[in-house]
Amino acid sequence: MQTITDIGTLIVRTPGTCGGRPRIAGHRITVHNIAIDSHAGMKPEEIIAERPQLTLAQVHAALAYYYANQQAIDAEIAADVEEFDRLEAEYKAKI
Repeated sequence: MQTITDIGTLIVRTPGTCGGRPRIAGHRITVHNIAIDSHAGMKPEEIIAERPQLTLAQVHAALAYYYANQQAIDAEIAADVEEFDRLEAEYKAKI
């Protein structure tokens, strides 16, 4: 008999792990990572081809979490990109 998975168990938040960001349970792959892959045009099947430790259910759970919290996660991703750009410019200015 097939076991039933409660999808609420697939995404977790742990203070001190991955900055407390939501991540796939049992992994250090965040919802942000999956959202970025999706924004890059990767389909869920392509994401698991690149990350074979994940299941299709986990990727879909991460995408569902992202879409349920899209505005907040997009803002965090944008802040990360802005910080990366700032640090890169600072580094290049020192060279």
